[in-house]
Amino acid sequence: MEKILKVDGMTCGHCKAAVTKAVESISDTNNVIVSLENKEVAFNYTNAETLEKVKEAIEDQGYDIL
Repeated sequence: MEKILKVDGMTCGHCKAAVTKAVESISDTNNVIVSLENKEVAFNYTNAETLEKVKEAIEDQGYDIL
């Protein structure tokens, strides 16, 4: 399944890298694309549990899911 999440607080390349790394660290995710311009992250995942883990990983980096 594909998901796009709006992420608040990303402002620079470091932010983009942190969110990318956080999402890629969750097993069962792939094709991670982070857009600073759109303030969103797109990725593929396999189940609802994975989606919740991704949200938590992004929030643990200090960003908010909108």
